[in-house]
Amino acid sequence: MLQFTDKFSIFRIMINPQIFREYDIRGVVGRDLNEELAYMLGRAYASLAKDSSKQNIAIGYDVRHTSEPYAEAVARGLSEEGVDCTIIGRCPSPQLYWTLYNKDFGGGIQITGSHNPPDMNGFKLCLGTHTLSGAQIQDLKTRIGKIGPNTTGQGQIHRKDFTQEYIQDLISKVKPHMGSRKVKVVVDAGNGAAGEAGPQVLRGLGVEVHELFCEPDGDFPNHHPDPTVMENLRELSAKVRATGSDFGIGWDGDGDRIGVVDQNGQVIFGDMLLVIYARSVLADVRGATVIGDVKCSSRLFQEIEKAGGKPLMWKTGHSLIKNKMREIGAELAGEMSGHIFFKHRFYGFDDAIYCAARLAEIVSCSEGPISNLLADLPPAFATPEIRVDCPEELKFQVATTAQTLFPEYKVETLDGVRIDFEHGWGLVRASNTQPILVMRFEADSEERLKAYQDLVTARIEKTLNDLKSK
Repeated sequence: MLQFTDKFSIFRIMINPQIFREYDIRGVVGRDLNEELAYMLGRAYASLAKDSSKQNIAIGYDVRHTSEPYAEAVARGLSEEGVDCTIIGRCPSPQLYWTLYNKDFGGGIQITGSHNPPDMNGFKLCLGTHTLSGAQIQDLKTRIGKIGPNTTGQGQIHRKDFTQEYIQDLISKVKPHMGSRKVKVVVDAGNGAAGEAGPQVLRGLGVEVHELFCEPDGDFPNHHPDPTVMENLRELSAKVRATGSDFGIGWDGDGDRIGVVDQNGQVIFGDMLLVIYARSVLADVRGATVIGDVKCSSRLFQEIEKAGGKPLMWKTGHSLIKNKMREIGAELAGEMSGHIFFKHRFYGFDDAIYCAARLAEIVSCSEGPISNLLADLPPAFATPEIRVDCPEELKFQVATTAQTLFPEYKVETLDGVRIDFEHGWGLVRASNTQPILVMRFEADSEERLKAYQDLVTARIEKTLNDLKSK
């Protein structure tokens, strides 16, 4: 139980420690999150900022109904600890990141539930341009526990909208060849935060844009803004076929993940999309390092090497990927989930609007449909991400136990368990953002794919049932 005082009242709040995750803070509105917690987080972050001699913190927020009130509460907490801040308004998370790279800010906080269900929300945090993760997130939890009843100063709260500057900068960094080929695209923002800026960027490049669900609406009345769920791409696929578009784009709730369907409405999974981007980047920067997360196809890493690049498999998580890119100087990185990170001609963070623009550039410079860009890959059969409900308190136990469940196979434990079969592979890992296990499988035939999936699923289900019975 934590007790603290603000200038209006005394709050007594029980904090769920599970909201402090590997690379952000996230929980259920009303149960785990409220304005009081947001205020406390603002004060805790202020102590971190002052310890690092950082001032003027940017605050952005997505379309969820609680996001703007949480932003105001965070700003109040920062200011009452003597730290200046600027509320940059409703925007996609990448716009907050862009602000940190292009304006004089000491750090940033984005209030967003990202792709999670409507009853969830959260906070993505940066100090300077560095995204906080792991021990740094836990440090904020510790700092909240040390908050006293008295504040130490009065910082200033400013308000500034950088949307048009952000849009124009993205347009300036993409080089489509629209003279010979007019690119036609359908975009589906799922009523999320990318729906306003995204179409403007593409139209600014000369792309013909057909919009689906681009009006911001925190109720997400049409479908949930998660483009990794196949059902959420149904309208997009149909619209692409109906309009004869070159491809379709789906953005997640805060605009940092991209989903793509080809001219036939068929999904191009995140790892195959990364193949397209990697070939383009490596044609310009021979020998560059390209990172893929543990959920990516083996074909991705083979194709990076074949194109003259240096492939690296790394842990899943937007902050973990960004920090690894910075550490080794990678030009490009991506996750199966649709987080794509361009350092090549960009800043190194995950911006799905910029990714859509880069894809339009690639298609404008190519002949034939977008599906031709992957036509030379060896055949394989793969599942999308399979999400299995698992209690929050058990999911990491299951993932850890899984390391011993496949003694007859070679396993990689970089992030969860990736099992190497003779003709494919399977993955089991605990999600860092939801109470689920994530599984994925790939094989050289449908029969082997099913066999691998059945084998792993049976052993995982038994382990989960055993843990639940204890």
